[in-house]
Amino acid sequence: MTHADPAALDILDLYRQAGAYHEGHFLLASGRHSPKFLQSTTVLQYPQYTEQIGRALAGALRGAGIDAQLVIGPAMGGVVLAYETARHYGTRAIFAEKDGQGGMKIREAFTLQPGETFVAVEDVLTTGGSVLKAVRAAEAAGGRCVGIACIVDRRADGGDLQGYPLVALTRLVFDTYAPDEVPAWLAALPLQEI
Repeated sequence: MTHADPAALDILDLYRQAGAYHEGHFLLASGRHSPKFLQSTTVLQYPQYTEQIGRALAGALRGAGIDAQLVIGPAMGGVVLAYETARHYGTRAIFAEKDGQGGMKIREAFTLQPGETFVAVEDVLTTGGSVLKAVRAAEAAGGRCVGIACIVDRRADGGDLQGYPLVALTRLVFDTYAPDEVPAWLAALPLQEI
């Protein structure tokens, strides 16, 4: 896994400035519980922050030697991020959307040429489930994934994601707990589903 130059952009500070760094008791989309949560949609509503993040992701991809013909993101959260990253990366942007059967699909309006290379982007990577669904959808449409990029890698183990090179602007590992392992101090706080 490649990280961007942390001196270039302080991601946690950017989330704090946008009011997108939260502490409490959160039920994550993965089903795990956490005392900390990053709300990327709060950050990405501000063009000045989104522009900085997109530029940093494009620069980190170039710095890692990853060259692709397009950028894809999972809907809904990855749409703006894919667009802004592609704008600075010099490519086009598309997105994958839910297919109603637990996976994702590429919109009919988007086409991928056989073997066309792409990078998939995600805001916060916890398990990688959403971004991997977008990757699978683009691969099914004929594309070839050459890398994955994210703003924050929250995974405890880090490294590549299922064999795909991963570029992260930062790595922040917050404790998470299975529902039957939530410590008493966290269970005492009101649960917020996100």
